[in-house]
Amino acid sequence: MSKQVKQMQMDVLKGTFKDVRDAVFMSSNGVDAISENTMRLALRKKNIRMQMVKNSLMRRVFADMGVTVPDAVWAGPTVVAWGGDSVKGLSKEIETHLKTDKIKDKLKVKSVLADGASTTFELALKMPTRLEAIGEIVAMAMGPASQIAGCLVGPAGAVASQIATIGEKGVEAPAA
Repeated sequence: MSKQVKQMQMDVLKGTFKDVRDAVFMSSNGVDAISENTMRLALRKKNIRMQMVKNSLMRRVFADMGVTVPDAVWAGPTVVAWGGDSVKGLSKEIETHLKTDKIKDKLKVKSVLADGASTTFELALKMPTRLEAIGEIVAMAMGPASQIAGCLVGPAGAVASQIATIGEKGVEAPAA
């Protein structure tokens, strides 16, 4: 392959992966074409893309992007899956396809890229999505604030209740 052709392929790969921060790297030894196509079509409906890549070119593309991927990823044929709403959603979709009978023992996950950092597949399955993380932060911020509001409103409510009770009973005349 000439240098010009390699450069053209790298330019296409850079364009494809320029905004990709979450990806799953897999080895697809022995997966038949029908099973792989079925998986690709199912993932495409979830806005997840898969592409078989040339290791040497992809290594250079990620190096140019400043993303560090373990060297073990680039051993053997590599399929990259990216897209979806988060790395957790992407990993869960891949996991559902890993459990099918035709692909179970043939498709293996090598590594996961989560926000530009390499991690394990098991950890990626447990990571919160963006909305879950925002929800946890809001809950942590609102927890103490709601306790403070309860402390401020609680005694005032008790005093208001006592005043209302006294008002309902009316004023009693003093005993003679």
